[in-house]
Amino acid sequence: MTSPHWPAPLASAPVDATVTLPGSKSVTNRALVLAALADGPGYVRRPLRSRDTSLMAAGLRAMGVTVEDTAEGDWYVVPAPLRGPAHVDVGNAGTVMRFLPPVSALADGEVRFEGDPRAYERPLDAVILALRELGADIDDGGAGRLPMTVRGSGGLRGGIVEIDASSSSQFVSALLLSAPKFTEGVEVRHVGTLVPSMPHIAMTVAMLRAAGAQVDDSEPDVWRVAAGPLAARDMVVEPDLSNAAPFLAAALVAGGTVTVRDWPETTTQPGDWLRELFTRMGGGCVFTDEGLTFDGTGTVHGITADLHDVGELTPVIAAVAALADSPSTLTGIAHLRMHETDRLAALAKEINALGGDVTDTADGLEIRPRPLHGGVFHTYDDHRLATAAAVIGLVVPGVEVENIATTGKTLPDFPALWARLLGSAG
Repeated sequence: MTSPHWPAPLASAPVDATVTLPGSKSVTNRALVLAALADGPGYVRRPLRSRDTSLMAAGLRAMGVTVEDTAEGDWYVVPAPLRGPAHVDVGNAGTVMRFLPPVSALADGEVRFEGDPRAYERPLDAVILALRELGADIDDGGAGRLPMTVRGSGGLRGGIVEIDASSSSQFVSALLLSAPKFTEGVEVRHVGTLVPSMPHIAMTVAMLRAAGAQVDDSEPDVWRVAAGPLAARDMVVEPDLSNAAPFLAAALVAGGTVTVRDWPETTTQPGDWLRELFTRMGGGCVFTDEGLTFDGTGTVHGITADLHDVGELTPVIAAVAALADSPSTLTGIAHLRMHETDRLAALAKEINALGGDVTDTADGLEIRPRPLHGGVFHTYDDHRLATAAAVIGLVVPGVEVENIATTGKTLPDFPALWARLLGSAG
């Protein structure tokens, strides 16, 4: 009987590959929202086509926005008066469950939000409470989470609001993206401990400004967006640099060279931190005409790193650290417990099941490298756990990945991309 698991390919020689990554999920879903709220039709060029972005497009369509496929693979977006009744399936996409409720508050009619079982466990209370303060009518049954219904009245007052965004930067981005369409704009004030993943808020601010919005982020933990039009335009989506993590890691752990095409020399994407983090772990990189070329020797060094701003990189970094020649300490990532799964507990459990020695701490992971062996690596429907497992499988025989299809959340056809990466490694 055929195993239901994906046998992670073993690298029999150093890798030598050039990789073309799909577009950034974070940029694509922000671009779709801004295009839907613009003052005329526009294009989202080279978007990521994945479950999360398809759910975003479908949610906007449900509220009356036209999102059409073009022959070139782009999306042509035609704004329209937002309306209900509508049903939005958020899946398990944080961007969809957090970015679309403010949009739906601008609609005329009821918009119902539902999703995967895990979506009902993920925090949404800060967005719900903030929207109520800004004038929205939301029925969440008192739970502060999905499922819920937003009863839109065709607009939202806006104004000043305090939120605790210490569990997700998406709470801030959610309010800022729709703010130009609020009657009074918005002033978001964060109260609480440090906001994680601040580069994602910088991305939101940069994209708003590129669309013509007036944004003031000069005061720490305060963001002001003025009411006003959003320009209709062509938005070109950068490659998803966070999804470069397993491919660069391949060169690091198996040795060899990987070039990622079209890596931008300046970007707000958190994945850009991979250049510095993986260099510290034993690799080296250089910009070329083609993109970013990364070299590794197969020898990996441990690292002590605060990943608070780039938590989504943690799973692959942890996988690489488990193969290092010295211990690693990863901190600042307690918020990962509320992602697609409890990523800290899952990483510790699965790496340890392969013979590793990982401790799940209050805000991170302590990783003491040990000889690893094959076995089933469970993914908990989390795409980044699946790619982390593939990295371990490059140098540990017999690793089988449960539910490799979950990579379709942000990296469609990952197994084929991985096979091409190893094409020259036999």
